[in-house]
Amino acid sequence: MLKIAPGQHPQQVEIDNDLKALQQAVGGSIGASYPFADPVAIVYNDDGKLMGLPLNRALRDENGEMYDAVAGTFLVVGLGEEDFASLTPELAQKYEQLFHQPEAFLKLGNRLLVLPVPDEPPTEKPRTKPPVEYDR
Repeated sequence: MLKIAPGQHPQQVEIDNDLKALQQAVGGSIGASYPFADPVAIVYNDDGKLMGLPLNRALRDENGEMYDAVAGTFLVVGLGEEDFASLTPELAQKYEQLFHQPEAFLKLGNRLLVLPVPDEPPTEKPRTKPPVEYDR
């Protein structure tokens, strides 16, 4: 499974495939979404938006347009015959790349702007003192 926390890169994790472990991983009651053609699900905190959890990643359609955002930590899990399963190595890699870059969300009026979070904070230039003016 991939665990994706706000502001962080995805992590490969081993989580028991039971309700309690999944709830613990996302911090509350779980919801599941199946937005991809692959046999994977997104497992998220069903009340994340109501609880005001930080927005984590955008979900985009095939044209790259955002149609929703996941709030709080979520999991990408494989789909087995009857329940959630481990991701195949190929799917784990694919979704690690898809969700690799942490995203920041800025509200502009009634629009939501999504920005990739850079890997390293820009380094600040050391501030130099302004030259001292001497009284002559």
